[in-house]
Amino acid sequence: MKIRRPWLPRTRAGRRRAVQVLVALCVLALLPATWLYLTTAGRLRTTADVPRTEVAVVFGAGLWDGEPSPYLAHRLDAAADLYRAGRIKVVLVTGDNSREDYDEPDAMRAYLARHGVPRGRVVTDYAGFDTWDSCVRAKKIFGVDRAVLISQGFHIRRAVALCQAAGVTSYGVGVADKHDVTWYYGGTREVFAAGKAALDALFRPDPTFLGPKEQGITKALAGARD
Repeated sequence: MKIRRPWLPRTRAGRRRAVQVLVALCVLALLPATWLYLTTAGRLRTTADVPRTEVAVVFGAGLWDGEPSPYLAHRLDAAADLYRAGRIKVVLVTGDNSREDYDEPDAMRAYLARHGVPRGRVVTDYAGFDTWDSCVRAKKIFGVDRAVLISQGFHIRRAVALCQAAGVTSYGVGVADKHDVTWYYGGTREVFAAGKAALDALFRPDPTFLGPKEQGITKALAGARD
């Protein structure tokens, strides 16, 4: 079978225009990632130097046989470290519970309880179907105005940028993980997710499920002060 050569402009002016179009497309593709870096400048910290904040938000990252995946467990470990160090008072765990047989938030709460965080200090958001939904719900449903966000390094900039856009003053803790297949997949996925994040921040759509306001954070903080 004869392989066709890709079509190329025949004239010098045509080739110049083709290069200009290609450069413009590359610039457009990089704009969302550039926005993420500019928006989150100075807002990424470690568990040792993140500002003391009442609330930490941990984003779901999948379950294995009903238990947090290794990546999610590392996020929860960081939250438990911050709680034991007195840098946070309450943890909001946000994830997917769209099916009866899949419950990220309750699995996250149980994990934190086994690692020294009292259940009364963990608040569950069962409709955190994506990062934007989690950020909007943290603000509108749970009344979070300021938070430490915890995720993997490849995701944390997007989380901080979206929560900032949703009205939550945020600092991010990027959890380190070995660079395995999952890590590279996550990093590659973020290149495309940055575009959706920019659109979410620009148009600010309602989350998949909003619902009434909840007092979980307020009650947990009141208990922490007693």
